[in-house]
Amino acid sequence: MVLFEVNGVQKSFYEGRLHVLKDISLSVSEGEVVSIIGPSGSGKSTLLRCSTFLETMDAGEIKYMGETAAHNVNGKAVYVSPSELKKFKGYFGLVFQQFNLFPHYSVLKNLIDAPLNVQKRDREEVTAEALVLLEKMGLSDKAEAYPCQLSGGQQQRVAIARALAMKPGILFFDEPTSALDPELTGEVLKVIKQLAEENMTMVIVTHEMAFARAVSDRVIFMDGGVIVEQGDPEKVLVNPVEERTKQFLRNYQR
Repeated sequence: MVLFEVNGVQKSFYEGRLHVLKDISLSVSEGEVVSIIGPSGSGKSTLLRCSTFLETMDAGEIKYMGETAAHNVNGKAVYVSPSELKKFKGYFGLVFQQFNLFPHYSVLKNLIDAPLNVQKRDREEVTAEALVLLEKMGLSDKAEAYPCQLSGGQQQRVAIARALAMKPGILFFDEPTSALDPELTGEVLKVIKQLAEENMTMVIVTHEMAFARAVSDRVIFMDGGVIVEQGDPEKVLVNPVEERTKQFLRNYQR
């Protein structure tokens, strides 16, 4: 089953002078892990931001669980109403580069706040689930700690647990390790790899090529606002067809 789909996505900034996304289409099936790679400025993060409604696309279509959140009318993207959009936002979770935890909330309160206030779920049930998630992240002893008392790797694992607490159908990661040093990067990648083994559907924008190769079902290489090449990780990362992909990987490996 296709959980997420975008078709013909276009996005420009500065009144059309900077064309960041040029007719991007892709779909992600249930249980699939898709990594998006490419040079800085290729449009990877903008695609993720458009997919999760943080940016409004100029043209294109977005679907979640087969339902349309935005479609084209006379060449322009038209979105469903704000109240309907709220439902679509419940279908996915998003993990940012910079963690975005609430600094004045404890770790546990960071996890349970949205399920209680947005989903109106039972406090006892939500708290029990949050504690299980913290155990899964290796953070059982940090429930009452505050973000400032945690390392970057621990904060990012809390951010992943917070996204999972909402029980999303699909998780988006925007360069989840770019703010971390190599040692802490390993802790976070281990958690994402574990989620992949549990068949969590994920879209990961990453610069970690070895990780993308190990964990992905499909790798997409973007450059200049288009998808240049996509396919099996071994094909794209080891034996790419397109010259631009080869050049990027050569430069990356230097």
